[in-house]
Amino acid sequence: MSSQNITPKSVVELHLRINGAECHLMVDARSSLLDVLREELQMTGTKKGCDHGQCGACTVHLDGRRALACLTLAASVRGEVTTIEGLATEAALHPMQQAFIDFDAFQCGYCTSGQIMSAISCVQEGNAGSDDEVREHMSGNLCRCGAYSHIVAAIRHVASAQSSDARNDCLDAIFRMPMRHQASTRPRLHADRIRPWLTGMADDNR
Repeated sequence: MSSQNITPKSVVELHLRINGAECHLMVDARSSLLDVLREELQMTGTKKGCDHGQCGACTVHLDGRRALACLTLAASVRGEVTTIEGLATEAALHPMQQAFIDFDAFQCGYCTSGQIMSAISCVQEGNAGSDDEVREHMSGNLCRCGAYSHIVAAIRHVASAQSSDARNDCLDAIFRMPMRHQASTRPRLHADRIRPWLTGMADDNR
């Protein structure tokens, strides 16, 4: 909805925080977040598919939770908006973006930005424990090219990697903890000997 065709009575001032940047603009009070992103801010990574909340191509994050930009009134937005443009850094892609490349999880690419935003939410909310769980969480994102199996594989890969990282961080924290009874004559177990038992990677079943 272009700002050139609106009357003064329908204009509202928006103060949005998008991908860490403050945005101030005047728009039609009826504008959706999708139209503001694409037409007013030229952020076209968020796609307009059905414009009825049925395809998921316009998925963004509002305060870390996924939302359909085509059904979100821009004037009602409070908090941080994250779009596909805000995921990568200058040094690297977001892990989910990289996984979509590594697992060929797209073809034409039109739905990919919405798929990635929903996929990140899927992992963050703990809904990537199985293929069926991923499919259920991602059911609102349509891929007309039929890349669903690759999308599921990419999501499961990221979820597995993050779970492994979290486990390693926990173990590192444990091994950095100081011993309370330094004067004890009981021999301390070396970290390299105890770690396999804590991770379930011991060679025998004792």
